[in-house]
Amino acid sequence: MRKLVYYVGMSIDGFIAGPDDQVDFYPVTPDVLEFLTGDFPDALPTHVRAQLGVDVPNKRFDVCVQGRTTYEPALAIGVTSPYAHLQQLVVSTTLVSDDPAVEVVSSGVVERVRELKAQDGLDIYLAGGAQLAGTLLPEIDELVVKVYPVVAGSGVPLFRADFSPTAFTLTGTKVLEGGMVVLSYARA
Repeated sequence: MRKLVYYVGMSIDGFIAGPDDQVDFYPVTPDVLEFLTGDFPDALPTHVRAQLGVDVPNKRFDVCVQGRTTYEPALAIGVTSPYAHLQQLVVSTTLVSDDPAVEVVSSGVVERVRELKAQDGLDIYLAGGAQLAGTLLPEIDELVVKVYPVVAGSGVPLFRADFSPTAFTLTGTKVLEGGMVVLSYARA
């Protein structure tokens, strides 16, 4: 059975993006780039993989689920299928996609994710954002949180959800020389 994995970067103070959805304040040092391309190459958008010369088979994920706000930066640069190497779902009640490689889910996202989890395959990459992560919290099996050595001050939190304490168990830590810490958790 597949697992839903929320693999995400955040600031020390718990924000995955700035107030206007900016993410360009995260330092991408050589050690971070090595981690991203070596440990989680499937989570890199296809056009970024090409720019970095990453041409490897998927090792962790074969499905990507993302919200509209996470998907929009790709559309802004003319990329309609940002994760062409994965099955892609975009959760939105307002978006219509003309790309047959992108499935738009406008309702029943929890049920759709449960269907995917019941299928054979690699894990499911939850790319964000906070509202979608909050909605899917009951289905998240693992968290892989890249904590960047920066304080944002305000912005988009890791989760947007009603108060619902959910326990996870720390399963791994990795400290990169530039200061990023990767924390891995499994649902308790």
